[in-house]
Amino acid sequence: MADFYDVRVLQGDRTRIVLDNGRLEEISEVPFQGAAVRALAGGAWGFVTTDIINSFEDKIDLAQRIAHKIDRPDELLLAEAPPGTSINILPKKDPRDLSLEEKVELLREIENQAKLPGISSTQAVYSELRVRAHYSSSEGLDLESEITRMGFVITAVARRNGLYQASAEGRAAVGGLELFDREDPLTLAQEVGKTALELLDAETARGGRFPVILDQELAGVFIHEAVGHATEADIILEGGSCLEGKLGTRIGSDIVTVIDDPGLRQNGYYPFDDEGSLSQKTVLVENGVLNSYLHSRETAGKLGGIPRNARSQGMDRPIVRMSNTYIDNGDWKEEEILQELKDGIYLKGSRGGQVNTAEGVFQFNAKRGYVVENGEKVRLLRDVSLSGNILEIMRDIKAVGNDLKFNSGRCGKSGQLVPVSDGSPHLLIEKATIGGAG
Repeated sequence: MADFYDVRVLQGDRTRIVLDNGRLEEISEVPFQGAAVRALAGGAWGFVTTDIINSFEDKIDLAQRIAHKIDRPDELLLAEAPPGTSINILPKKDPRDLSLEEKVELLREIENQAKLPGISSTQAVYSELRVRAHYSSSEGLDLESEITRMGFVITAVARRNGLYQASAEGRAAVGGLELFDREDPLTLAQEVGKTALELLDAETARGGRFPVILDQELAGVFIHEAVGHATEADIILEGGSCLEGKLGTRIGSDIVTVIDDPGLRQNGYYPFDDEGSLSQKTVLVENGVLNSYLHSRETAGKLGGIPRNARSQGMDRPIVRMSNTYIDNGDWKEEEILQELKDGIYLKGSRGGQVNTAEGVFQFNAKRGYVVENGEKVRLLRDVSLSGNILEIMRDIKAVGNDLKFNSGRCGKSGQLVPVSDGSPHLLIEKATIGGAG
């Protein structure tokens, strides 16, 4: 007999449209269904997936037999978790009310707004996902949810005399076509084209140590990548985090509080995680003190804590993941932070980077930057990066803005992508390393 088993059934459809320089490169509307079955027996997991969703006794038995074949002498205990609740979230404007042809024309209108004189290429992507999930377990849980997600991305590249500069913006959220009402994609596309052109005339960054302001997007990426991943309990157990053994100790400025909250209706929202645990807020860092890790039932059983962050891509195995991770608001207005900075660098947006959570170091590339003199942004910078030690940067945060803003995206880990949001107000950092970004 299995010590525990659970079944996740997923049904839904996904739509994706890609326009590249006005050409329709991809258009797809794909239904899907399947189930993932886990069984815990003898201290090990057996895992089975199937596209047949009307009977699971044989799959539970197979998962149990697989678990028994794995030699795991250590007992594996699952922590108790608050049970989730069923919910259906209907979009205010259902994307199914538009035909594929209408969606293509809408995307084409968005792409055309980025085609300013001097722009050499553009791309626009539309995505739509509707998922009905059913979770059941040997402990008696029986939960259902239906969620629609939508998103779009617009990219523009400017070229002059062999120099290329790109700009891109994307938005995604739980819900339907109301996303376009909130975000105004036509104006956003114009800004993308304008920014790419402006970057052709920007200065290249001068490397060195400077006082730095991070805008909400880059600060959110920092807290997600550098701090959020370092608090994921499976990474802690693997010895891959600089925050191992630091619960209850100060790791940052006392004005910094970091939260992960899957209950917020941002892109990382879910009513229950992929183990049926209720979505609840986790205060990771409270006034600079490391307060908690993020947990699945397995990691909470080993380390203590409350499980609510086990997530998977589709029918993959649930692993510990973030949801909506952010730095909470402080008291400073953006203008006050600029005046406090006086002379330094303002960094805006994120276009990727890398982090080593074990060594506690990172390097992120900003979309653009500005030289700040006497509290005023005076010159635009391109190809600029931020790097440093995670704990040093956390301790050197000297002001936290009151203008929290979220940014949507997808987070990759162990070959899986899940929707997330990260957020922050503006941050003032006493000193950080600035360099050129390729």
